[in-house]
Amino acid sequence: MTASAKSPIYWSLTTYGDWSLYLAATAAGLTYVGSPNQPFEQLSAWVDARHPGKTLIRSDDHLHPYASQLADYFQGSLQRFTISVDLPGTPFQQAVWDALQRIPYGRTCSYSDIAEAIERPAAVRAVGAAIGANPVLITVPCHRVIGKGGALTGYRGGMEMKVKLLQLEQGEQ
Repeated sequence: MTASAKSPIYWSLTTYGDWSLYLAATAAGLTYVGSPNQPFEQLSAWVDARHPGKTLIRSDDHLHPYASQLADYFQGSLQRFTISVDLPGTPFQQAVWDALQRIPYGRTCSYSDIAEAIERPAAVRAVGAAIGANPVLITVPCHRVIGKGGALTGYRGGMEMKVKLLQLEQGEQ
């Protein structure tokens, strides 16, 4: 077993308004932001699937830098996250998640735009699947992706959260 296989995944619970969000990080960075008000079991199941054999350890201190930047974002005083992220995924997913991080604050783009950005214009459905697998809500801003015609589309955090995040970024809250 390698040293990285033995290293734990730290977790914490942060709140914003009526949302409670589980956060998790490896030694390399933020690896998970949960959907609002979901049980701890959602985080635990995700870790079991993506980081088998890793131990979950609660550490509010370890997660403080991540929770702090999320709080600043929710208050409207942070437009670009500077925290490190650790996103386990396929090379295709990595390309999609990198493209998501290049969408400017307050802007939206379509699934087709992301497919074009990663030079895979015919892979729109696969782009949608990769976006749906994004484990780090908000920080990797999949909420900024909308349908080609401008319609709001699905979001792991729920449509209410997506709408609130987009309104926040438009200065409507």
